[in-house]
Amino acid sequence: MLYSLYEAQHLALTPLRFMAEWSRGWFGNPFSPFAHFPISRRLAASSDLFLRVTERYEKPDWNLDGVEIEVTQEKPFCRLIHFKQPTPNARKVLVVAPLSGHYATLLRDTVRALLAEHDVWITDWVNARLVPLSAGPFHLADYVDYVRDWIALLSPRLHVISVCQPTVPVLAAVSLMAERDQAQPLTMTMMGGPIDARRSPTAVNNLARRKSYSWFEQNVIERVPAKYPGYARRVYPGFLQHMGFVAMNPDRHVNAHWDYFNHLMQGDGESAEAHRRFYDEYNAVLDLPAEYYLDTVKTVFQDFALPKGRMFVRDELVRPTAIRNVALLTIEGELDDISGNGQTEAAHALCLNIPRQQREHFLAPGVGHYGIFSGRRWREVVFPRVREFISLYSS
Repeated sequence: MLYSLYEAQHLALTPLRFMAEWSRGWFGNPFSPFAHFPISRRLAASSDLFLRVTERYEKPDWNLDGVEIEVTQEKPFCRLIHFKQPTPNARKVLVVAPLSGHYATLLRDTVRALLAEHDVWITDWVNARLVPLSAGPFHLADYVDYVRDWIALLSPRLHVISVCQPTVPVLAAVSLMAERDQAQPLTMTMMGGPIDARRSPTAVNNLARRKSYSWFEQNVIERVPAKYPGYARRVYPGFLQHMGFVAMNPDRHVNAHWDYFNHLMQGDGESAEAHRRFYDEYNAVLDLPAEYYLDTVKTVFQDFALPKGRMFVRDELVRPTAIRNVALLTIEGELDDISGNGQTEAAHALCLNIPRQQREHFLAPGVGHYGIFSGRRWREVVFPRVREFISLYSS
């Protein structure tokens, strides 16, 4: 019902958006005769802001110049993408992007930095509202199976980087492959993920602990409306996730939009464009399969199954101690308010049979969650450690 109301609200705003488009054009276009009235710039800026706040943001483009994007393998809920470019002696890297609300393009900076010296693949998750019911459900165990398939496909001499949420299924996948003596990566780099969500709990962790499993199932799970290919599929809708993202730091987002309005008023096009680039990505969200989301809430954030040694994937116990020949690098941001300090580092306590000299941990000073994989601090502080670690175990 809530999803249908959301769609109806967007439809109801159509006349207002049309008027705002008209207003922005007439009062903002320098060739318009109405653009030179004293109040014109304010009307144009107000209309522009209204349009952006009420916009539906689709999946952004990768915008990586000189790089050919190829779909290596396609599954119902995810595509494996290869960034093809002529890079001699490049090291193979699989980047496992989070399935937690935003598209894989959120890791554009991660990919861009890696491309200089590496042959890069990434998991490009599909919006669940676009997946027909005939494709079946998608559980956390299916996520682990996807990762196992792609590690096997890209091996040997593969390096795996997991960012945020996928640290858990990646560690599970590699553990199960080690148990069966199957192909494994040379290195695992785990960045800002909830391996042990009991450590330094954040607002995200506290919400998952305060509410019951049934509360999440009853309050955040919706059916996809009839207008989409995934009609009737149960999902955690992107718009609810986006509301949660904004609610974590409402003042910051209000101030950012007020600043954007002032930039438009002042004619500061460069600052306004920087705002657009950030929010074009931040506001683009996808629906998550309900089964996967609820599995993750229970397994990772309520039962803490992996650090307690009680995580099962299709009746098979996940034993990180089975991993012996994969080097491990964990990275955390000092100011991370999504995955608290120590949550990712916990992987070292679980992977005790990896020799100590092949395990490293890096706490990035002054870095928040997004700074671990994007922006100036990623490029200048975090990425050099990742590059050095991969290089060390590539020879």
